[in-house]
Amino acid sequence: MRAAKGIVHVWHADLAAAGDGLENLLCAQEHERARQMLSERNRVRWTRSRGILRALLGRYLDCDPRTLRFILGPHGKPALHREEGRCTTDLRFNLSHSRDLALVAVTATREVGVDIECARPRHAPELLRAWTLREAAVKCLGTGLTCAPANPPAGLWSTELPVGPRATAAVAVEGERPELAFREWRG
Repeated sequence: MRAAKGIVHVWHADLAAAGDGLENLLCAQEHERARQMLSERNRVRWTRSRGILRALLGRYLDCDPRTLRFILGPHGKPALHREEGRCTTDLRFNLSHSRDLALVAVTATREVGVDIECARPRHAPELLRAWTLREAAVKCLGTGLTCAPANPPAGLWSTELPVGPRATAAVAVEGERPELAFREWRG
């Protein structure tokens, strides 16, 4: 599987159906972070979402997902550690999960951000749509919410994603409108 410059692959996953074994792909720091979570349900969801991210990136890079190393930007946006001899310099990705749903966006050379929020009775759908568009833009920029501009800056393309009636989602990409390719995670 390859990432292409003008295409954003958006992977949708049901964390409840993702199955076991994904925790075996995590590094020691990820296992420690999971252990610190008080809720078993949240720990399982987080572990599965990180396992799916590692499995997908391993496929794109044609490598063992357990060998991937991540670095964090100034506001916590993860990126692949760039190592000599490994073609990781142009792969960009982002992960979001809400309850049992997860999205992973993958592309080449351009920053990307994705957000998903499950429907909540006390939040109007318009609020969730606006929130996911803003969150996807913030994650693409890697600025964190406190430094985020009120409106997406020029040079950033964003749109809502069709994820069904249970959730609202959005993606933001650096540059002009890409081709979006939707995929279902099947393990």
